[in-house]
Amino acid sequence: MSSYLATKYPLLQEILEVKNLQLQATFTIRDVARIFSVSVRAIQSRVASGQLSARDLPGRARFLPVDLENFLAASRKGGARHGQ
Repeated sequence: MSSYLATKYPLLQEILEVKNLQLQATFTIRDVARIFSVSVRAIQSRVASGQLSARDLPGRARFLPVDLENFLAASRKGGARHGQ
């Protein structure tokens, strides 16, 4: 994999490396569930609530690396918010 992709998706790449998985052009819902160590239903719930974007490609929903990177970036908890 090129270093460009690793720098383009740093949060996703970090998780993929820990889990010994490869960056792909698209991910299935099962792939995403495996990446985050959750059930397929948990991913479906995130998509239904709008927390995670899916692409409606022929056959099934697919996720682009940018979708997963955006989800990870939005999931960061801010320490200052909780104490105020």
